Amino acid sequence: MLKRIGPGILVAAAFVGPGTITVCTLAGVNFGYALLWAVLLSVGATIVLQEMSGRIGVVTQSGLMDVVRKELRTKWIRTSVIVIVLFAILIGNAAYEAGNIGGATLGLEGLFGKRAISSFYPLIIGIFAFILLWFSGYKALEKIFAALVGVMGICFLLAAILTKPPILEVLEGLLVPGLPNGSVLTVVALVGTTVVPYNLFLHASLAQEKWKSTRELKSVRWDTIISIGLGGIVSMAILIAAAAAPMGKVGNAMDLAKGLEPLFGKSAILFMAVGLIAAGITSAITAPLAAAFVASNCLGWKGGMQDKRFRFIWTMVLALGVFFLSFNIKPIQIIQFAQIANGVLLPVMAILLLWIVNRKSVMGKHRNSGIQNVFGLIIVLFSVFLGVKSILKVIGLF
Repeated sequence: MLKRIGPGILVAAAFVGPGTITVCTLAGVNFGYALLWAVLLSVGATIVLQEMSGRIGVVTQSGLMDVVRKELRTKWIRTSVIVIVLFAILIGNAAYEAGNIGGATLGLEGLFGKRAISSFYPLIIGIFAFILLWFSGYKALEKIFAALVGVMGICFLLAAILTKPPILEVLEGLLVPGLPNGSVLTVVALVGTTVVPYNLFLHASLAQEKWKSTRELKSVRWDTIISIGLGGIVSMAILIAAAAAPMGKVGNAMDLAKGLEPLFGKSAILFMAVGLIAAGITSAITAPLAAAFVASNCLGWKGGMQDKRFRFIWTMVLALGVFFLSFNIKPIQIIQFAQIANGVLLPVMAILLLWIVNRKSVMGKHRNSGIQNVFGLIIVLFSVFLGVKSILKVIGLF
């Protein structure tokens, strides 16, 4: 099973970042176990979409935008899609990168306390991420991410187990959907931090790096199910720990550790800090990597991960994240633009993904089955709803 683990582990690492940890913590503190079903739903949707993306990568041996570019015959539609994707991913990932590095910084502060060197934590994390990206090929990154996700998973699962949550309440929250008063935006946030548009591009590109034959499609499927399922379990563990802990006001993910400290002492802070560092570093690496794959696909670059242009893109995204955080710059307008762009991008890519994976000229006998199309259509409709909600939220109408 471990040999079959591949790109899925990078996708899981990408969506279980500081943003997901914070949202799951707030969901648990404010609504108890009642929104566990939303995490389960979003993990299921992510598995379906990512499996289609990985399958496209292996069958076509191309990145997702390579295929989209070739299959969209109408010039204005093709140009519009490329522009939306480029702006949403490049600007969005640069804006969110500060949050990823900030999460790891918060973990370091939790582990070592605030010291004179604390102001250099973002730069230290940025340099560490740069070294990993510059000197590691795909296979090395895969092993590094598997280790980081393993550490992250153990930390958050231990935190959840230590709180001794009531099993029946957990199962009810998981299997019986409900919307407590004021929970709609939290549900949107839970789904939005799990079903991440840039992961679709990342998965297709990494799948073709890992597998070269359609005989490996079964491995693609199991890799996706196992890896993203594990990521979902981590998200649920965070929510459960937050719901069970005696919490006061929550401002960030490390406040969960403070809530657990009276019960479990300094070990609670250790678990949370290490988990947050792992989550921050993995997301800080995958966001620039995904941006570089998207730019490479959209602009037709063929040099792979060692291409100078490819490296330039991920270096710029990483550098902007370090810059924004180091100088305490909050690019609110850029982030709002990124949220709107991603609100448009998710339904656009879900529709294109479903269209491509059903084209005989592209997928041959590996097209979607009827049941896959039913699930795909439900997810497309849900992604349209989610996209509209996120746009309305940004412009203040929801």
